[in-house]
Amino acid sequence: MGFLVDVVLPLALAFIMLALGLGLTFDDFARVVRRPRDFAVGAVSQIVVLPVVAFALASAWPMAPELALGLMIIAAAPGGVTSNILTAFARGDVALSISLTAVISLLSVITIPIIVVFAYSQFIGEQAGKDISVAGTAVSVFLIVAVPVLIGLVIRRFAESFALRFEPAARKVSAVLFVLVLAGAIYDQRANIVPYFAQAGLVTLVLNLLMMAIAYLLARMFATGPTQRIAIAIECGLQNGTLAIAVAVLLFGGGLATVPAATYSLIMFATALIYIALLRRGPA
Repeated sequence: MGFLVDVVLPLALAFIMLALGLGLTFDDFARVVRRPRDFAVGAVSQIVVLPVVAFALASAWPMAPELALGLMIIAAAPGGVTSNILTAFARGDVALSISLTAVISLLSVITIPIIVVFAYSQFIGEQAGKDISVAGTAVSVFLIVAVPVLIGLVIRRFAESFALRFEPAARKVSAVLFVLVLAGAIYDQRANIVPYFAQAGLVTLVLNLLMMAIAYLLARMFATGPTQRIAIAIECGLQNGTLAIAVAVLLFGGGLATVPAATYSLIMFATALIYIALLRRGPA
């Protein structure tokens, strides 16, 4: 596992984030200023409401402390790149979805360390005999998230023709890498996967459904239209599972902390596809 954890996992995540950057333009960030209302609803839902809901569930749900920490890690993760594709299938506001994914992925350099360190102190605390600092976590997240995204963004800006040719293939490779990372996390816990899924599967399902519903309701009250509601609901339901698994492995050595990210990653696609199927049968 040492080579996989120390080399393969960070490289896989870096490539996935590079692929995200290749699909971005500076206009995706400028759009936030031009349409602040919709972005603010989506950002608050994902950065603030999602971790609060996850913390409430982790505090009330009977589970191992490491699973509670893992639930907070997946809640702290930004939206995944597949949210943009599924938003398109759902006939939602794809531009808004891309802007949310882009900006919140970069903001995760700040938000993930704060949320994860807080969760670690609440659920693990002194029993582990290990100190996790906000600054140290921020450096790790910056290197594996922000740097690849910014490199991809710069390549798109100064070598657009190359980026446009390479980006579709990069997305396909990213999907394969995501599956491999998820499979690796499940395989690592294969001896206990049934009891762990029994502990974490239901709570991650509840978190996923609650957040999609809450985000949709908030967007219904404050966003500008139905396509924006769809984009915000999907963005808050689809988290970057690869990043969550990487954070759990790199900071805490994997184990139980990776299980909620793995179960959530399996569940979120099923719930999103059901939601999209319902949307396509009639008006949102």
